[in-house]
Amino acid sequence: MDRLESMAVFVKAVDLGSFAAAAVALDLSGPMVGKHVRSLEERLGIRLINRTTRRQSLTDFGRAYYERCRIVLAEAEAADALAADQFSEPRGRLRVTMPAHFGRHCVTPVLLKLARHYPMLELDLSLSDRFADLAEDGFDLAIRTGDLEDKAGVIARRVARQGMVVCAAPSYLRLHGEPRRIEDLADHQAIVYRRLGQVVQPWLFAREGQSVQEIIPSGRLRLDDLDAIADAAAEGMGLAWLPWWLVRERIEAGALVALLPDQPHYLYDCHALWLQTPHLPLKVRLAIDALAAALPKLMG
Repeated sequence: MDRLESMAVFVKAVDLGSFAAAAVALDLSGPMVGKHVRSLEERLGIRLINRTTRRQSLTDFGRAYYERCRIVLAEAEAADALAADQFSEPRGRLRVTMPAHFGRHCVTPVLLKLARHYPMLELDLSLSDRFADLAEDGFDLAIRTGDLEDKAGVIARRVARQGMVVCAAPSYLRLHGEPRRIEDLADHQAIVYRRLGQVVQPWLFAREGQSVQEIIPSGRLRLDDLDAIADAAAEGMGLAWLPWWLVRERIEAGALVALLPDQPHYLYDCHALWLQTPHLPLKVRLAIDALAAALPKLMG
């Protein structure tokens, strides 16, 4: 008899508690269900189920074998679904949570392009700096920047790295001079990024062969929006530590000057996260691949 089919019958009999219930669910005869289970027992040379006229119960080995069978059947279904994906296109709702600013400027344009290409795909996007829970909040995908928590059952793939740069307006530098070293930053006014209820985020600097150097910025302006920080820096209000992709056009136009040119950019990792599953839905896989292909070009 087909081994996978016998496994499926065995698992259904255990799940439903009787051969008769499994027979009804699978549209088989009662004796055929018993035949499948006996076929497995004969192949293995060990009893799986203790059967009496009134009840049935798993043996200790039967319980362990049942758990393994469930895994095997799930993997077989995932393999079939993977093959089916090759002849289909993504459809249905894709729910994605992402940081507000990074999501608005970088992630959303990529996903909108994907949706234009696949008309059966629906987007449900949440742009918020609140860390949503994938399982509890029902999201298919989460985009995170910076360090990640090690969380069981969650898979992460790095899709980009954003370089950070210290910058200031020419008007500020004429009045206060230009910092030449990281240590000089302490003598300057900073425009600080701070979200409500959180401590001030340090400015990070890569050092070859050494640990990352942290500087706690000090200044009288504290904002929770990166665009507003870039605008304030362009107005000559102080130094700012911002993603290169955000200030690149301002720097090229001369509204801002990139400082510490000999200092390597600190690279903030950007990850896509999803719940571990035997088969990743096509819509999620294509979204991750699209982000991994497009975001590094934006970051550069």
